[in-house]
Amino acid sequence: MNWILFTAMIALALAGILFINGASYMHLEERYWQKQTLWVVLGLIAFMGASLVDYRLLKWLALPLYIFSVIMVALTHSPLGKEINGAKCWIPIPGVGLFQPSQLAVISGVLLVALFISKYPQIHPFFRLVVTGAIVAPPMFLTLIQPDNGMTLVWVPVIMSILWLGGIPKRWIILVILIGLTLLPPAICFGLKPHARARMVTFQDPDIDPQGIGYSLNQCMIAIGSGGFGGKGFKAPDTQLELKMIPPDEAHTDFIFATIGEQWGYFGGIAVIGGFTVLIISCLLTARQASDGFGMLLCIGFTAQIFFHVYQNIGMTIALMPITGLPLPLISYGGTFVLMIMFALGLVNSVWVHRKETTPVRDHYS
Repeated sequence: MNWILFTAMIALALAGILFINGASYMHLEERYWQKQTLWVVLGLIAFMGASLVDYRLLKWLALPLYIFSVIMVALTHSPLGKEINGAKCWIPIPGVGLFQPSQLAVISGVLLVALFISKYPQIHPFFRLVVTGAIVAPPMFLTLIQPDNGMTLVWVPVIMSILWLGGIPKRWIILVILIGLTLLPPAICFGLKPHARARMVTFQDPDIDPQGIGYSLNQCMIAIGSGGFGGKGFKAPDTQLELKMIPPDEAHTDFIFATIGEQWGYFGGIAVIGGFTVLIISCLLTARQASDGFGMLLCIGFTAQIFFHVYQNIGMTIALMPITGLPLPLISYGGTFVLMIMFALGLVNSVWVHRKETTPVRDHYS
């Protein structure tokens, strides 16, 4: 067992339950922290199961799991999909709740791309990029038109990290980046809805529309700043949260870090960031000790996914990133996301558990 990874994961998950309780205590009809506790328990079972199974067996399941996840994402566009806040991203499962297939699609996409890149290093880089694009394009496009811009963006650092460490020459990576930057302006102008374009402007200047599109961002920054060093206290009265300045329906999900900053202050925020730092470093060390390229790239993909979620979620509450609906891993309320992240960390742990007593593969894919 990678006990550092396991301890960091459990500490963040338990802290998340506490933070959710503090952010949603006014919702007397919904006990979100109790539901989160149940999902954490299920996630722990998924983590242990994934840890015990040799990750190399996933080579046989990568393609079927990918096909299944793409079909599930496609079903969100059918009458089976449920729309929330203008985005049709979920499928209701009786007795379980809402399932977001795009989260599973990222995990299956990481597995399939990591398998392809590691298995065929001798193929010309251009064709490896073409095949990778063919793998990523269907779930990424289906997620974009839901529309879920946040989950669409997750694909970019995840796949770029795998390509960067998967033996693709740097000149090809730079070419892909330049093409992406060239397509970015027309994509923003013509591909995003008006409110999404407005968010792109607002995070650069939060005061441009403080009572409109910039309201949530300004209130988050006020809440975090007013917490000071030590915070106002757990479930403290007369806070931005209690006064419903922070949107009550998102205080325990997308804007959980704002409530952490207000109730627990600077030290609470630093503790959360420190926990994620330990988790991410342990994942990177596991990637370095992997016995094959597939295990290393698998770890790198999931590490990039967690890092981007953390950076985006915290960044959008302090005007470093535009507001998107990306939750904070293990902290924000969200059943399927907690389950998926803990399952992914279980696969990373499996790479550690089943590492061979030989020199780790480092040079060929670095």
